[in-house]
Formats: sequence, C-alpha cells, structure tokens
Amino acid sequence: MNYLDEFKKFLSSHYLSTGVRLTLGAVIPSLIFQHFGILSDMIAFPLGTLLIGSTDNPGPFHRRRNALAIAIVMCFAVACITGFLRHIHFIVFAEIIVFGMFFSLIGVYGNRANSIGLISLLVFVFNIDDHMSGDAVLRNALIFSAGGVWYLILFLVIQTLRPYLLIQQLLGENFTELGKFLSIKAGYYFAKPDYDELFTQMIHQQVLLRENHEHLREIIFKTREFVTESTNKSRVLMLMFLDSIDLFERILNSQQNYTNLHRAFDDTKVLRLFGTYINWLAAEIQQIGLAIQGGYSSRPKRDLDEAFNKCQAAFERVRQDRMTHENMEDYIMLRQILNSLQDITERIKKLHRATTYDAEISKDHKLNVGVDNFVPKQEYEPQTLLDNLSLKSSHFRHALRITLGLLIGYAASLFFDFGHGYWILLTIVTIMKPAFSITKQRNLYRIAGTLVGAVSGFLILYLIKDGTVHFVLMMLAMILAYTFLKVNYFIASVSITLYVLLWFNFLNPAHITAVLQDRVIDTVIGSVIAYFISSYVLPVWEHSQINQYIKEALQANRKYFDIVAAKFTGKNLDINDLKVTRKDAIIALANLSDNFQKMLSEPKRQQLKMEEYHQFVATSHMLTSYVASLSTYAQNNIQTEFFTEFELMIRQIDRQFQAAEDVVDGKLHGNLEIVRESLPQNHRLAELLIKRKKEIRELGIEKSAQSPARKVLSELKTINGLFELISTITIDEIKILQKVAPVKV
Repeated sequence: MNYLDEFKKFLSSHYLSTGVRLTLGAVIPSLIFQHFGILSDMIAFPLGTLLIGSTDNPGPFHRRRNALAIAIVMCFAVACITGFLRHIHFIVFAEIIVFGMFFSLIGVYGNRANSIGLISLLVFVFNIDDHMSGDAVLRNALIFSAGGVWYLILFLVIQTLRPYLLIQQLLGENFTELGKFLSIKAGYYFAKPDYDELFTQMIHQQVLLRENHEHLREIIFKTREFVTESTNKSRVLMLMFLDSIDLFERILNSQQNYTNLHRAFDDTKVLRLFGTYINWLAAEIQQIGLAIQGGYSSRPKRDLDEAFNKCQAAFERVRQDRMTHENMEDYIMLRQILNSLQDITERIKKLHRATTYDAEISKDHKLNVGVDNFVPKQEYEPQTLLDNLSLKSSHFRHALRITLGLLIGYAASLFFDFGHGYWILLTIVTIMKPAFSITKQRNLYRIAGTLVGAVSGFLILYLIKDGTVHFVLMMLAMILAYTFLKVNYFIASVSITLYVLLWFNFLNPAHITAVLQDRVIDTVIGSVIAYFISSYVLPVWEHSQINQYIKEALQANRKYFDIVAAKFTGKNLDINDLKVTRKDAIIALANLSDNFQKMLSEPKRQQLKMEEYHQFVATSHMLTSYVASLSTYAQNNIQTEFFTEFELMIRQIDRQFQAAEDVVDGKLHGNLEIVRESLPQNHRLAELLIKRKKEIRELGIEKSAQSPARKVLSELKTINGLFELISTITIDEIKILQKVAPVKV
C-alpha cells in the first residue's frame, strides 16, 4: 500500500473518527461556556466527556450504550466519595486500597469492564486534588456526569444516523491488514527470502487480524440488524466478513516447503512471477478494504484474469520443458500453488462486486453457521471476581501492583511540594499494565512523549502569540491524542502533553511555566515508580504462562485436525464445526504468538529457552497452515478406496498429538516411542504414483497429461503429503517440548 492509500485509510479509520468525536464532544461545549464566561467553573464538563467517551470501545450497540451508562454512574459515585473525603489522608489511603484493587480487578470481565475500571481510577485521581473541584464536590460531580451524558447522547445520535459506520471501518481495516498478510506471503517467492524476518512479520500480522476478527464477530453476531432484522447492506457486510475469514484461511493454507520450492525452480522465472502476482492480489485486497471504509465501490486496478493466465502459461512452459518422471512431485506442488492463486483471484473478484452492495449479491445468502459458537462468552458472575483473589491470578497481581504504585505516588505527593501531584498518580494508572513488556514500552513512550510535547508546547507559546493559532493547534493535538491513544502511545503522549499545556494556557496563562515544569517532573516520578513496581513486585513473566498457551494451541490444532481428518475416513463434514474449530485454532495460535512477542521485550534474564519456544511457535504456524490446507480438500469428494489407508495415518497422528500434550503436562505416556514410529505408508497411492510415472516415461508429458489418473493423483498426492507434513510437524513439536518441559519419570 502506497503512502496515499495509507493516508486514505487513516482518514476513514475508526481511530480518527473516535478522535474527532471526542474532541468535538469536548470542545463544542467548552466554546459555549467560554462565550458565556463560565468555562473555568464548568471545566469538569469537557473532562467528563473525554473520560467517559474513552470507555466507548468497538462492540455491539447495546454493549457500548450500557457501558457508557455504567461508567457515568460509577464515576459520579467515585467523584463524590473521593471529593468529600479527600482532606482525611488516612481515608484516602484506604480508598486507594479499595478502589485500586476493585477497579483493577474488574478487568477479569473483559476489555470493556477494564476501560470502565481505568476511567474510574482516573476520576478518583483527579478528585484527590483540590485543583479540580475545590469545595463544590457535588456540583462538580454532577457537571462531570453531565459531560458523560452529553457524550452518550452524541453516541446515540451518530449511531442512529450511521448505524453501519463502525462495522464498515473495522471490516475495511480487516481487509487492508489481510492484504498486508498476503504481501508478506509473497516475500517467500522471491530470491533468497529471509525466512526468520518473514515469519516474524506473519506473527505480528496474525495477532492484528485476530484482534480485528474478535471485534467484528462480536459486533456482527450480537447485533440484531445483522442476524434477525437484516437489510441488504447488513447482509452484504456479513457476507464480506465471512468471505474474509475464508480468504484468510485460504491464504494461510497456501503454506509450502519453500526451501524445496526454491531448490527446484530458482533457475526459472516462475516463482518471481508468482510472487509479483501475489503482491498484485494483496494490493487488490487492500483496495477493497479502502472502499469498504470509504463507502464507495471498488474496481480491480489490474486485469486479474490476464495476470493469472500469464502465471498459468509460465507454469505450463516450465512443466513442458523440464518435468520428468523423477521431478514430477515438484510440479504437483507448483500446480497446487497455482490452484490456490486461482481460488484467491475468484474470491477477490467476488469481493469487488460486493462493495457495490447490489441486492443480487446477497439475496440468496443465508447464515449457515451457529452464531453463538462464534462470539466469545462473557460471564459477569461475582464468582469470577472471587476466583481471581489469589496470587496465582495475573489480574490479582496487577491489581496489587497498581494499588502499591498509587500508595507510593500519593505518599510522595504529600511529602514533596508538587504543584500537580495527582499527575504522578495519573501516570502510574495509565502506564501500568498486566504485561511487563507493555508497561515497559508505555513507560518509555510516556517519558519521551511528555518531553517532546513539553518542548513543542514551550516553543509554540514562545514563538506564536496568536490565540486563534493556539486554539487550532490544541484542537489538532486533541484529535491526534485520542486517535493514536490505542495505536501509537508515543504520538498520543506527545499530543496529550501539548494539548494539556495549551488548555492550561487558555485557563491560566500566568502559571503556564509552573504547569510545564510540573508536567515533566510528575511524569518522570510516576514513570520511575511504575517501572520499579512492574519489575520487582509480583511480576508475571511471560515464560511462566507460555506452557498454558502451548497446550491450548495443541488442543485447538488437534480438534481442528480431527474434524477435518474425519472426512477422509468416510464421515460427513459439518461446516459449522469446521469453522468453529478453525476459529479456535487461529485464536490459540495468535495468543501463543502474542505471548512469545511479549517475551522478547522482557529482561534477558527472563527470556528462558527462547530458541526452543521460537521453534515451537514456528511449527505451530506450519501445523495450522497444513491442517487448513487439508480442510480445503476435505470439502471435496474423496476416493473411497483410500479411506482405510488414511484412517491408519490419522490414528497415528492423533497418538502424536496426545504424546505432545502429555509432555506439556509433565506426564510419561508409554515411553514416547511414538517419535520413532514411521507414518503408515499409503500403498494404494504408491501404486498410483508408479503407474503415473510409467505413463510419463512411455507416453511423454503432453500425451500423459490427458490421463484421467493425473488430476486424481495430483489431489491425492497432495492430501497424502499434508498428512505426512502434519505427522512430521507434531513429532518435531514433541522433541521441542521435551527440551522445554522435560517429562517427569
């Protein structure tokens, strides 16, 4: 994607619309208050809009609405309690313990609850200090809540006017990220690929896609308009989302043995041609994403049929000139890549047509999946909270760290004369996260962003004296702050610092130098406290959790494999079960990858057996890809005479999966001789292969190509090869796991 397309994507993204919505929601009332000369008395109103609005995470309409209402009530209660009791220091310490623990722990109920808890803590921090409300506690709590209600009204109006805006933005982003994922795959086809770098990029991209899929599933399958009261537009959007999942699987299952591929074809131009065409397809997917985000129809930028025909012609030439009975299997592999490219091409052409929202596209569409199976279940039982009151719980440990950090920060603000001491607590609350790697990153970004923002603010105020320019820059800084808050914390920190300084300059320009100093000093103090607590107080290192993610990935891949493999023994394939197990396998894989990425940001002393874990993550990606490839053939008719042969192979692979799980659990199942057992040979396929090689040798490439056995052999050879690859990968995983989780004797 070029820079212009990236800019177009940014302009139509939900991140920018969120930033604009929050900024306008805060600034418009502020301008009205300023006009009547009451802004300083009503400053809690825009603050309430900004804070309550920050809890508005992507999701179904009713969940967003309910979360905003709960946040308003909860923040009002916290503001009143804190405001009335803030002068009694020992009670404030007690409040820190109660609020710090409770509002951090409710994160066990998901991201939405976590956002409400975070904002409630911020309200608590703001109201500890006299700067915000003075003695008019109840009045300012009501004004703050009114700001939240104003945002809720704004949200309801926008949702009524543009009910599909968020889903279009997220779906468009999903396609642009999917296009980037395919462009990474294209890198494998060019000369001398950097396999480690490409793999790292794929892991990162899969994590992004997993998060996006989660948001989209929740919105689509929990929104009545998409499921029971569907319009043409909602049907087309759902159709495009489901097609994007299938397209992702198709891209995922195009995994090949790239080393063998380059060995066989590096001296031809066919791989480079394939790689170029894959990049073109990736660009088309990204254009579809931009069109969905922007609300316009997309058209192919290139003639995809002509480009595919060139790839096919190149394959035919190389096959005609170089294929023999000895290297036939290499060309079977190349043929399968060509088939995948043809399938992806047809899917992209269909998606281009879908962006027109033509009623003909969706009229025959029926939802053929069980909705409840595709949406993560979120229980709000009190027992869930009680079950996490243990040092074994990472949520509980995080709550303890937050609470301790707030206690230290509050004590420091009492003993030292800080003009805005609550900024120390504010920094601690916003920086500290359950994962050390995220806390470390946000810490660096917060300090660097604050310094850059402070210097920028000083230069603007020193060099520019025009209040109108200051106001425009403040607006831009606010938009950038809330646009990048969940995307790029460094840019967000710079922008927040800049707009806070400009805001204070409007309210009280005489004290702006003191504000500037306080902002930097308080941020540095809060960051230092956050760093030491996250490093030394009950830290949860990623290596202590990775075995659980490994087990979940193994179990998810095994279930996925069993559902797919059952078709090769004569059983019917349930498409709904297939899609559910596929979703679970991809989520488990993304969770494992995310865990490994976080390990890379931790202190070196905590990066234990990284090489082995890296190998396991890599083999897990290949395993999921091979099972996904197998599922493509499972949806076709299969030769019944091969059922017995395949069943023996499936039993063997299942035993290998079980052995891998036993190693993770620390069990000694048998004596793990399974790693030395060969996969049962497919005798019928061997006979068919010998027959086909004989045809090529005796009749030549051109005449033997007409043989009815050619297509059957190509498909069955690929299926058999996938079973062999899955078996090899699971054995490799057992060996890796024996190194990182030795079996107990």
